[in-house]
This record gives sequence, structure tokens and C-alpha cells, in this order.
Amino acid sequence: MRRASLWSATVALTGAAALALAWSPTMAQAAPSPQMATSPTVAVHSHPVRNACAQSTRPGIMSCLALVRTDTEVQPEAITPDATPSGLGPSQLQDAYNLPSSTAGGGQTVAIVDAMDDPNAESDLATYRATFGLPACTTGNGCFRKVNQNGASSPLPATDTGWATEISLDVDMVSAVCPNCHILLVEASSPTTNNLGTAVNTAVALGAKFVSNSYGGGETGAASADASFYSNHPGAVITASSGDGGFGVEFPASGSKVVAVGGTSLRTAANTRGWTETVWNGAGSGCSGAIAKPSWQTDTGCSRRTVADVSAVADPNTGVAVNDTFGEPGFFVVGGTSASSPIIASVYALAGTPAAGSNPSSFPYSHTANLFDVTSGSNGNCNPAYLCTGETGYDGPTGLGTPNGVGAFTAGGGGSPPPPPPGCTSGQLIGNSGFETGSISPWSSTPAVLQNTSTGQISHTGSWFAWMDGYGTTHTDTLSQTVTIPSGCSSATYRFFLHIDTAETTTRTAFDRLTVSAGGSTLATFSNLNHIAGYASHSFNLSAFIGQTVTLSFRGTEDVSLETSFVVDDATLNVS
Repeated sequence: MRRASLWSATVALTGAAALALAWSPTMAQAAPSPQMATSPTVAVHSHPVRNACAQSTRPGIMSCLALVRTDTEVQPEAITPDATPSGLGPSQLQDAYNLPSSTAGGGQTVAIVDAMDDPNAESDLATYRATFGLPACTTGNGCFRKVNQNGASSPLPATDTGWATEISLDVDMVSAVCPNCHILLVEASSPTTNNLGTAVNTAVALGAKFVSNSYGGGETGAASADASFYSNHPGAVITASSGDGGFGVEFPASGSKVVAVGGTSLRTAANTRGWTETVWNGAGSGCSGAIAKPSWQTDTGCSRRTVADVSAVADPNTGVAVNDTFGEPGFFVVGGTSASSPIIASVYALAGTPAAGSNPSSFPYSHTANLFDVTSGSNGNCNPAYLCTGETGYDGPTGLGTPNGVGAFTAGGGGSPPPPPPGCTSGQLIGNSGFETGSISPWSSTPAVLQNTSTGQISHTGSWFAWMDGYGTTHTDTLSQTVTIPSGCSSATYRFFLHIDTAETTTRTAFDRLTVSAGGSTLATFSNLNHIAGYASHSFNLSAFIGQTVTLSFRGTEDVSLETSFVVDDATLNVS
């Protein structure tokens, strides 16, 4: 007899603790514009976090902006090889931002500029990409290259564990968003404005049209000159993190031709998009005290440059999966606008090479319809309020919004998405995707998999769902459906919502497992170690199966004692 669901029990997030972080500026800030009235910002995190890098208080020294969730750092012996890493992975980021990651980005190079050397950068990148089923990106196949700030393969800078975490985050985000892109890692000798600026110039000189900078410091009197040093690259995209301390401006994000990237909290939702975003309270924003306003920026609250331009996920509470073994145990969850900067640089790469002489930072301002507007949340108190509060249209913490495809990141973008190719009718292929007919058909399953809310579990939407295992004894449940993906389509995205609850108390051993596969190939394996309080969205690119008939299946196996329930709802396969 199936055990009662654990859903109704009060669930505390494992290892979570409320933690308030008071931000200390990395440098002396330039005076804000006279019209800005401000109050101090305290970035509050529901999970414990730490700065990956030491935070500098010296003028001219940059600090990396990666925030590590310490409740996801586990010792190597606690890691189960086939467990899905915590944090958002490639399929989820691609789904959330409606990106053509499987079909675009070929031939593009995204450069990552950071300080110091990560000796494990290439091997850690290989593990990340293999874990998520991405193509290999190595020095040997020409996809990955690491150089010093002058463009040479040696000598490399001294190693630093904090900056190594930053580097791992950055290269993993390029991989997640643009798996077909090449990656150029340029390591500055030290985190000074001069050395990092030299590294940016080197990245562009080596052919990169997309350069991400995940660090910042307070503006100084030399900010205007420094901005020219960084951003005098027409036809190239230079992105920079807006900061992790809430309301307040950092350099180089305040550069007039830099794409200043703010941050959001990104969560799954029962809406058409499947996701919802709010302002992350740590995202930097506000008015530059030194740098002139670019012509394409028309908000009236700042007489000089306003930060930010666009944004992406940065909240460590809803952070991304990162693999780093240099001073770290492997996979853990990281956030900060250090995540959003390489994400946006990679979205630009998906959109294509900017025209020679163009100002790519201006592109989103002409194509706001191709962005998800973020209209709620705040990073502080200010006047006018839009500089620190999410509002309809432009606001400081999230700029114009987050990517909805790549149309906002091209000079000519805008408009509607291109029509589907001949022979493909865009739509959703899975029958009875939410099980709301009250019958399992056209799915096939073992007995008693189809259940409704009267049994003690909660559905993602509606009343019905597929419940595998949960008996507390040796048991196997299966669920499958066979679909045909039309040959004329160019994309196929498989997505489902999964809830896992368990009576297991271990944090180390996967006793009970759910294997998800397509056409006999394993897409992911979940276990009792992945239990969560609600549903999580999981997305997979099935473009490799276009033109084929493929069976989508779930197989749950439970051992002799202590229940684990795997509950699936709202499975879809969208093609276009």
C-alpha cells in the first residue's frame, strides 16, 4: 500500500538559513546625481551565500561578483555521480529565455575576461558540458582557448581559488546559453582596471565580438577615461555586471557603450511562459556620477548614464549550476550579476555578429517587444522610484527586461519570430499532457500511476498527475508516450514539471531513482537526493529526434525501505 504523501508536511529547505548581507562598496563611490535621494541597501538572501572573491576597498582594484550558495557546497564523497546538479542548467535557461541555442551560435566566439588563473578551467568545463549533454569544447577541437592579458598562452597569472570560481561560472554560462560558441578565456595578471581593460582589448584583437566582464568596483574620478579604454570597440559587444550590492553604480557597467547587465530572480510558474521574474534585491542600479548619458538612453531620472540596460537571472536563491574543482568540491549553485553578464553576452552571440561600426549596447532600446518586462521587486529605496524598483517599461535594476528570444539583440531584430519552416506546424505534440482527461491514454504506464489530488499529492496545474513509486518497498513504475516529430521542424523542446518527496534522510546516497529518457537515450536521472518542496521545471532539447518517432519515458525504481515519490505533471513537446 502506498504511503501517504509527504507533501502536506512542513518542509524546510535543506541547509537554508536567512542571511542578511550588508554590502560594502568595492571603492569610494562617485557622488550620485543631485536628483537621486537614496537609502542604504541590504541584500537579503533566504539561503546562506558568500562572495567567491575577496572584496577590495582599494581604488582601481576590481572585485569579482560571483555569490556562492554555501548550502549547496558538499564534500566529494557526498556526490552521487548520476544525481542532477542543483541549480538552473542549460535546458532551463534556454527554455526560460526562449533561445535558439541548438541551432545558432556556430562560428561565434564569446570571450570571458577575468583576473588570475584557473588551472582547472578546461577540465571543469568538460565535466559541466558532459553532465548536461553538451558537445565537447576543448583546446584540441579548437573550441576552447586560454591566454594571458597579452594574448599569449604563457606565462599565465598566479592562481586564485576565488577568481577560479568566477571563471567556472562564466565559461559554464556561455556553454549553457550558446553550446555552439567557441570560448576564449583571457586572464588578467591582477584585478586592476588597467590589466582587466588590457585583457578586454586583447579579447577583441583576437577576434571575439562578444566579451563578458563579471566584476566591478566603485566609480572614481577617472571613470570617464577608463570607460573609453574599455568600450572603444565599435561592432563588438562588451557586457558588464551591474553589481551585487543593490542600489548603487559600479564600473565598468557604467561605461556609456558597455551593456550594463542587471539581475533577476527567476522561478518556474504556472503561466504561458512557464517562468516568472522579479527584481533581484542585490542587482546594482542607479545614476553614474561621471559618465555621460548615451544618446539611445532617454530616461529622465539620471542626467548621466543610467544602469542597467538589460538583465538575466542573478539571484543566488534561484541560481545556476556551476562546476569548479579548484578549491571547491565540484558542482554547486552560484548567483550574482556575474551570472547574468555572460548569459547576455552569449544571447548576443546567438543573435549574430553586429555590423561593423555599430553600437550593440543600443540594440535592445529599439526592440523592447522582444524582451520580458520585469515589473515587480526592488533593490532599495530611491527617488525617482524606477531607478530601484521594477516597473512597466524601463527600470534601473533590470533595464528593459530579459531576453525573449534574440530579436532584441540585433540591429534589425524586433518584430515577430520567424515563421516555422515548410512542413512544420508549430505546436505541442504530447497527448493528455496534464493528465486532465482522468485517463492515462495515450500514455502507457504501470498500474496506479494516474492519480488525482484526493490521494494526498498536489498537482502542478489541474487535478491529475502521474505518481511513480512512493510505496516504501521494492517497486518499479513506468510511464511513456510515443510521438512523431515532423521532419520540417527546426526545434523541439521537451518539458515537464517534477515534484520529489521522500522519507529518506540521507544526504549522500541515491536509494530511489527516476530515469528520464527519449528514444532509449537517458536525458536525466533524479533521486531521493533531489527532493524539493514544490515542482521544478525540466527542459530538454530534442532537436536530434526531428523527423523521427520517439518514445518519451519515465522509469522510477524504489528500494526495499523508505518511500520516495516521483510526481510528473504538464509534460509538453513543443516544436517549431
